[in-house]
Amino acid sequence: MARQAGCFELAHRGTLFLDEVAEVPPSTQVKLLRVLQERSFRRLGGRVEQSVDIRVIAATNSDPAAAVQSGALREDLYYRLNVVGIHLPPLRERKDDLPLLVDSFVREFAEQHAKPVAGIAPAARRVLDEYAWPGNVRELRNVIERATIMAPGGLIECGDLPPLGLARPAPPEGERLAPGMTVDDVERRLILLTLEHTGNNKTRAAELLGISLKTLHNKLNRFRLDDAGGEA
Repeated sequence: MARQAGCFELAHRGTLFLDEVAEVPPSTQVKLLRVLQERSFRRLGGRVEQSVDIRVIAATNSDPAAAVQSGALREDLYYRLNVVGIHLPPLRERKDDLPLLVDSFVREFAEQHAKPVAGIAPAARRVLDEYAWPGNVRELRNVIERATIMAPGGLIECGDLPPLGLARPAPPEGERLAPGMTVDDVERRLILLTLEHTGNNKTRAAELLGISLKTLHNKLNRFRLDDAGGEA
């Protein structure tokens, strides 16, 4: 059986990236610390120490100092790794990166899934921009992949995005509820907002409103909104 080289051996004279280092089991942390200190390792089942020359980059989504305090991360390993610390702000604090990341992911997943998606609609971009992204870039990547798969056309619309909590932007002043509005006024605005959210897909809008497609068409006729257009 052919011998399989491990990560440290493969990274010799290169860079090894250790992701989620605070989640590594304690027994593995001990072995990792030894390799970093001694700059050598022994293959599984081997007897000879083998030197290794690598640069190590470690990352974690959790606070490493807090992980040390809780015992999840060994203190000696933390100080061994923390030679040059780089704090990467969460995605919600660097929204300028969002358009570049979104466009990059759209291109990646459109090619991967053979979809004709070329971009994302302005309304959908606003939804993404308003969201806090607690899962950071990983969550964004998953959202864009799903939206790319779900998009029926060349653009990702609001209706293609998964539910994002309170991500939907506040409606403009003229679209908010106000004392004195009639029930018809409220219903009309709700229908318009739902159609905008679904990219004028009436079937999807009817589902979100909890009414039949025929009822939606009747209401559009009553409110003289037939020119809203969109998919039946």
